[in-house]
Amino acid sequence: MKVLAIDDQQLVLLPLQKRLVELGYEVKIETDATKGLELYESFNPDLVIVDINMPFVSGLDVVKHIRITKDSQTPIMVLSGDTKDETITEGFDLGINDYMKKPLSLNEISARVKRLIGAPEVQNVVTKSDVMIQERCVGVVIPCYNEEERLLSDAFINYIDKNSGYHLCFVNDGSKDKTLEVLKNLQKGREDFITVYDCEKNGGKAEAVRLGMLHMAKKEDLDYIGFLDADLSTDLADFDDLVKTIETSDFKIVSGSRISRMGANITKESARKIISLTINFIIRKILKMDFKDTQCGAKIFRKDVIQIAFGEKFVTQWIFDVEIFKRMRIHFGLKEAKAMLCEQPLKRWIHADGSKLSMKDSIKIVGQLGQIAWVYRNKKQVMKTAVSTNLHVA
Repeated sequence: MKVLAIDDQQLVLLPLQKRLVELGYEVKIETDATKGLELYESFNPDLVIVDINMPFVSGLDVVKHIRITKDSQTPIMVLSGDTKDETITEGFDLGINDYMKKPLSLNEISARVKRLIGAPEVQNVVTKSDVMIQERCVGVVIPCYNEEERLLSDAFINYIDKNSGYHLCFVNDGSKDKTLEVLKNLQKGREDFITVYDCEKNGGKAEAVRLGMLHMAKKEDLDYIGFLDADLSTDLADFDDLVKTIETSDFKIVSGSRISRMGANITKESARKIISLTINFIIRKILKMDFKDTQCGAKIFRKDVIQIAFGEKFVTQWIFDVEIFKRMRIHFGLKEAKAMLCEQPLKRWIHADGSKLSMKDSIKIVGQLGQIAWVYRNKKQVMKTAVSTNLHVA
């Protein structure tokens, strides 16, 4: 039994292919719908699974080619996040056999495939899968500096194995230890889901995140891109909650917040907490926004603001998050920027041992805030020109 799956997002196709192959089907995948139609001719599949919203050639165009141009009755299943009644109705009018709405489990997809074309001649016994095929694909940038001892490799591997639609980009920020070696081992065999971006020289967290975000923005199949601390002080499940918020709203940026609340596991040292409150008061005055926690190392962005937020080098090393919000405010204006930004409380955040930010460093941040206020005072025209130039070059 042969299955052809066409979807412009590779992160959707890979777990689907893996599961169906495990069950005994012969599977080919294609992210380019035009090439998918060529593959249809040569592969002669027993079933075609196709997405609807693809660039240049849509899923419905694929259906028309098979049903009308080729006059073929090859079973067709649509796997799409498009839930509009008119789209679903048009699909069935054209002759599709099934319409599956993302997100849904690999178990359900497998059952529907079996119902349509039957089981493979040689059936493999496999356990139930707990993987969900998501509607969106997300890139996550994780800056790493001397993380050889602290990097929770198993936690990252387990997460991408169980949660489809994630691509992790680890940025090695010129580490002096064996961090790069650890990252390469982590990537081995998972190159489709893990990227290692190596900075030969240490440029600091701000520059590592910036370079990683711009690198991931080049990947066309990603819908959203964010960043997360390597020590996982913010839980990966909590990060996924930020993703769910941005994909079901009009926000451009959703930022985690470590503000304590009932039912949340938020721990901080008392002295750090006092300094944090003082710094946050100054930040609110600079931004003229009522942010409770700009410095949480978990944020998710829509791709159309990546160039605005990360196009230029940051002025400061540790509080580049403030610069991101300042850039949004300068580019869009205060009222519009406020409507684009969301601060979402985390269920869990724990100050990890070995954090590189000391109490002395925290005090220096106050001086850096003054630097931001000074440097960005006449930035509006400069920033807009830079963004326009970069987009034109791209």
